[in-house]
Amino acid sequence: MQLLTELARVVGADHVITSDFAAYANDWRKKYFGKPLAVVKPATCEEVAAIVRLCAANGATIVPQGGNTGLVGGGVPDGSGTQVIINVSRMNRVLEVDTVNNTMTVEAGCILQVLQESAAEHGRLFPLSLAAEGSCEIGGNIATNAGGVQVLRYGNTRELVMGLEVVLPSGDIWSGLKGLRKDNTGYDLKQLFIGAEGTLGIITKAVLKLYPAPAATQTAFIALQSPRQALALLTHMKGALGERITAFELLSDFALSIVERFSASLKSPFATRHPWYVLTDIADSRNAQALAYDVEAALGSAMEAELVSDAALAKNESEARRLWELRETLPEAQSIDGRNIKHDVSLPISKIADFIDAADAALEAAYPGVRPVNFGHLGDGNLHYNITRPLQGYTEGDWMAHESEAVNRIVHDCVHRFNGSISAEHGLGQLKREEIKRYKSATELNLMRAIKAALDPRGIMNPGKVI
Repeated sequence: MQLLTELARVVGADHVITSDFAAYANDWRKKYFGKPLAVVKPATCEEVAAIVRLCAANGATIVPQGGNTGLVGGGVPDGSGTQVIINVSRMNRVLEVDTVNNTMTVEAGCILQVLQESAAEHGRLFPLSLAAEGSCEIGGNIATNAGGVQVLRYGNTRELVMGLEVVLPSGDIWSGLKGLRKDNTGYDLKQLFIGAEGTLGIITKAVLKLYPAPAATQTAFIALQSPRQALALLTHMKGALGERITAFELLSDFALSIVERFSASLKSPFATRHPWYVLTDIADSRNAQALAYDVEAALGSAMEAELVSDAALAKNESEARRLWELRETLPEAQSIDGRNIKHDVSLPISKIADFIDAADAALEAAYPGVRPVNFGHLGDGNLHYNITRPLQGYTEGDWMAHESEAVNRIVHDCVHRFNGSISAEHGLGQLKREEIKRYKSATELNLMRAIKAALDPRGIMNPGKVI
């Protein structure tokens, strides 16, 4: 095929893959299975632009892709055998770390963990942190506006991006690689591409915001009685410790029990069971002893106020790591425990307890014995509200095949009732493209379509995703 020959001229034949697509055409959750025409792996922005122009000239649509760790099918092609995946993994250089401006300039294929380590080597912190950080790539993080565990203090990916370089659907290159904190010269164009899931262009480089590395971090695993107590504890801890709280994770005892069944080495630090738990990190520029004193005082007063049933403080980095494994192992443990209907939702923080109560009750009424698996980033309102089938009445296959739509409707309607979002950090992709039409207004949808039509009038960039 002539297009394949021309693509090989741009990137070299070794970087045009025309078979063995499994690593590129299937999603992480094994929900979507595509069939591309080819996977092309450019090494430069100019090669990306040339590939886009060739695809446009030959009528081929494009699927931008990074580490392919997404959970909504956003980086997976359809089954037509006509789409070209542009995988940016070869574009993986850290181009500059500016310790005075507190920025780093990187290519889109850089693995997130590599960026964290590169920042640390310069005495800086790049705070984006999520479970897939050992394999996800920063271009995909930006394209999905990834969240993670430190949004409470540092914000979503959107707040960490200061500039972008993007290849547009026309093949033109927009270079906005400015490390500026103030630039009041019209539309902030980079914001169009952050969270757009590759539907408006392909991100090739980024300028990212860095922070001074904290001198000390204190990790605590806290037992309490309810999500309402967790919210009250969050307010209390913010009052006592201010902006030093970097993570504040909620998980139910049922969620913790799944982790404990999954791994004999992972156990609750408490001798007795408690209905709910909070895992929190508090970081400071002061020494560890001073920070520990403040955290212990804050938790002591929380216990006096009967907000906390028990608390375990990590004595060292190894203990902190073990406590975090209880939270970070949960998605993998849950997948082995049994297939479940997943939800990535966000609520106003003040409404999370009300949502949990309402959603639990609605699901129990519809499916007696249903088992919600609640965990997530309480500090920024992002809840992973996953639903495991009742032990009686449903096989795993029937639960997933026949009840997913009804369960999603119950959960998402409840999210909407409390002014939440049905996608907090994973995006829409293919998974929620149609579902979002129920919850966005016609005006919102029309604005999104108008932006898409203006930047990608031929519809070649990641069609079938988002809108």
